[in-house]
Amino acid sequence: MDDITDVTVTPCSNSRYIKPLRMHYHQFFMALVHTTNNGSKKIWDAMKVHDSVAVLVFNKTRNVFIFVKQFRPAIYLCKSELTKQDSTSDIQHIDSTKYPGQIGITYELCAGIVDKDTGVNVIAQGEVLEECGYQVPLDNLEKVTTYRSGVGTTGSLQTFYYAEVTDKMKVGYGGGVAEEGEMIDVIEVPVADGMKFVMDESINKPVGMIFAIYWFFANKWKLYEKS
Repeated sequence: MDDITDVTVTPCSNSRYIKPLRMHYHQFFMALVHTTNNGSKKIWDAMKVHDSVAVLVFNKTRNVFIFVKQFRPAIYLCKSELTKQDSTSDIQHIDSTKYPGQIGITYELCAGIVDKDTGVNVIAQGEVLEECGYQVPLDNLEKVTTYRSGVGTTGSLQTFYYAEVTDKMKVGYGGGVAEEGEMIDVIEVPVADGMKFVMDESINKPVGMIFAIYWFFANKWKLYEKS
């Protein structure tokens, strides 16, 4: 999945997943002393995107977290340098020999966008099956909380679930939906290595994963340790 070549970057004029927007607004503020200043006009660029679900999957048969690994173009872009070979064109390039695809590999919770007219828990259930290969009953999906991600750019809502699974629930290889171009590896991390994993700065990971593991140790693992 990290074999990346012929990288070009162009303006995004039409997308199924994001909609760039510019918001104009007048913001007022409460002054501690009398002032004639009645606020200021502001502009903010943002994007409308789908909401999403994320699932922390814990295999209690072997005490391992089930994560996914995949190439994320946004991470690759942020860690690379864009160059223009033609000043008259909008096309920019990334030298993949200097910036290999490996720098865009991330480790994440099982997750997916909310783009179906069904319950969010059903979408979460489907993502665990497609990405990780586990058939999880809906009763095994525990809704933990919701939070906003990308507050400076998208403000989208993510619903965080927790799922305990066993080896007997493993019915497939996972890896995502090939027909949709997904290339996902299923990764197992022992619970004993969980905190070391999330604090390793050499590993690309979203903040939601860090929160999920801290939540697990604060709310779930202590129950196993007592038993």
